[in-house]
Amino acid sequence: MTDQRELVAHPHGIERPYSRAAVFAGTIWACGQIPTTADGQTPAAIGEQVKVALDNLEATLLASGGGLHTLLKTTVYLADLSEFDEYNTAYLDRLEGIPLPPRTTVEVARFRGSKRIEIDAVAAVDHRIDKHGA
Repeated sequence: MTDQRELVAHPHGIERPYSRAAVFAGTIWACGQIPTTADGQTPAAIGEQVKVALDNLEATLLASGGGLHTLLKTTVYLADLSEFDEYNTAYLDRLEGIPLPPRTTVEVARFRGSKRIEIDAVAAVDHRIDKHGA
């Protein structure tokens, strides 16, 4: 059997020991998205961290042939479940107008630096999207 996976590279030629996403059989498996902006900053507030993580997820899905509208499942890792309400409000605001996928939210420990959230996702490929910009 031929390996039919497509591994999606990180933007700007950034080298990492993992792929940004894998696409197989019409499904996108995105790596965990953290709340780091393109200039390397991490916002302080959890609501802003949610927005940045979802912006990063959207960019990864678009580069993989999907989008937030094709989400099938998200898993959200929070450093502190006491921030659930603020996180949930920001999550719902950012995904407003998009059918909400199933979601699991768990508390974890020991994020690096000031990061307090990570989001990974599974999404469908949207064959109407031209991810190569042609």
